[in-house]
Amino acid sequence: MDMDGGAEDEAGTRDCSSWVPKRTLHTMAFTKLVSVELYADLVCPWCWIGDRRLWRALTVVQEAHPHVGFDVVWRPFQLDPSLPPEGRDWEEVIENKFGGRARAEPMFARVAEAGAPDGCVFHFDRITRMANTARAHGLVVHAQQTEGDTWALVESIYARHFTEGADLGDADTLRQLGRAAGFSEADLTQIVDEGRYDLDVQQSQREAARLGIQGVPFAVLDGRYGISGAQPEEVFVQALTQVVNE
Repeated sequence: MDMDGGAEDEAGTRDCSSWVPKRTLHTMAFTKLVSVELYADLVCPWCWIGDRRLWRALTVVQEAHPHVGFDVVWRPFQLDPSLPPEGRDWEEVIENKFGGRARAEPMFARVAEAGAPDGCVFHFDRITRMANTARAHGLVVHAQQTEGDTWALVESIYARHFTEGADLGDADTLRQLGRAAGFSEADLTQIVDEGRYDLDVQQSQREAARLGIQGVPFAVLDGRYGISGAQPEEVFVQALTQVVNE
């Protein structure tokens, strides 16, 4: 877990729940449609921050270019796909990665400070486990494939973990998140208990490797340009504007 900013590699603020983006920014006919693929992990703090900045940039660019639409797609990425299904104790993760809580706390504080202007509220002291996020990603994949409100779900998952400290590997937590998103109990059984989308998550991970993506967040614009890390909003605006004008 990289706490210094940028992409996290594999090894006056708003309440987070008040900001709910749409899955796509194309609700009518446009003369141009630009794809935006966002590779991210749901236990990556910089991914939450980067998501917020990207969505604000998308809104700015579409307001400036109303003839252009953006199709934003979530691409699952696991920082540590080798984690067991039950995850790992958070204190153990902190000890192994940072050398203990005393060394980790200043980095946690910097992340919280960085996310505050974007409306992201971090309470790292509430986290108890580092989850294997495969099944949490499965919820997002299901929303995306069934035309659900993908990005409202993503936001709720981030907030549930980073603000409330929930374990994203816990079946009850995932079921609660899925019910709030309108998923049926039958679907939740297949997603959470049976791993309906495990292969989709693995395929996304392989595609990221093929593209040379080693850290997240990572945005792929129009299938041609990559932006690594939780860049400032203006960086996203500049890159998106370039794509729109080509």
